[in-house]
Amino acid sequence: MKQYNSTTGTLHRLSSFTNDPQGGNPAGVWIGNKLPEPEHMQSIATEVGFSETAFVAPTTGNNRQVRYFSPEAEVAFCGHATIALGVALGETSGDDVYQLSTAIGEIPVTVKSMEGIRQASLVSIEPKFEIASDNLLKEALKALNWSLDELDSSIPPARAFAGVWHLVIAVESKHRLDNLDYDFEALKSLMLEDNLTTLQLIWQESSNVIHSRNPFPVGGVVEDPATGAAAVALGGYLRDAKLISAPAKITIRQGEVMGRPSLLLLEIPESGGVTVSGTAVPLTIDDNN
Repeated sequence: MKQYNSTTGTLHRLSSFTNDPQGGNPAGVWIGNKLPEPEHMQSIATEVGFSETAFVAPTTGNNRQVRYFSPEAEVAFCGHATIALGVALGETSGDDVYQLSTAIGEIPVTVKSMEGIRQASLVSIEPKFEIASDNLLKEALKALNWSLDELDSSIPPARAFAGVWHLVIAVESKHRLDNLDYDFEALKSLMLEDNLTTLQLIWQESSNVIHSRNPFPVGGVVEDPATGAAAVALGGYLRDAKLISAPAKITIRQGEVMGRPSLLLLEIPESGGVTVSGTAVPLTIDDNN
């Protein structure tokens, strides 16, 4: 763990949605009395090299300000870094409910310990969705090297939002999902044009288990092993499109093909924000090599 002096803050490294340092999605969590200048935050996030780093201030209290940076740019919201942040706050300030002021609005995060393991749960802002346009779907499938006849017609392709936008595409075969090999630059260009943060590529194993993969080229990352923001957006889409009956609980399995298995627990109420929960564990630099 690299530490900055107390006048700037302390940087923690954790992996979210796992109890194993070799699993989950690594995130940086910087905690200080005052947020650094944006260029300094960007420099730290680039140095850390994880898909996102959360910057949090102040160091005490239940109300905190948060900004998120990928290695290449600021991101409005990040789920897995928020879960990492929640666990880090639990370690430094104790189990509690923390109100996070983010670029997308207020995000409550509940931190609690069970049998010595800390879990964080965030509640998203109000989700929304829209069916993907024919052109967006056509260009996305082209970049993914996928075809229309491989898609699961029971979950139509859609743009889903719970803070940032994601393109949800469901396939009928786990084999298709497992064999992901996409055109990085073509997909990045399309996502920038359509204001997408990740693609939420899924295969539904059962009514309450979904497997997911999340390309993230706009953040300079080929794939995220766990994506909380995409998970809550997906939950909102499934509910609001009446593809599931709410309230519902869904387990999302992600990162397995990458060798970083992650477990995301969704609670989807009849209305309002969607909750995603998970654990997080500290990392050393060697853990991520």
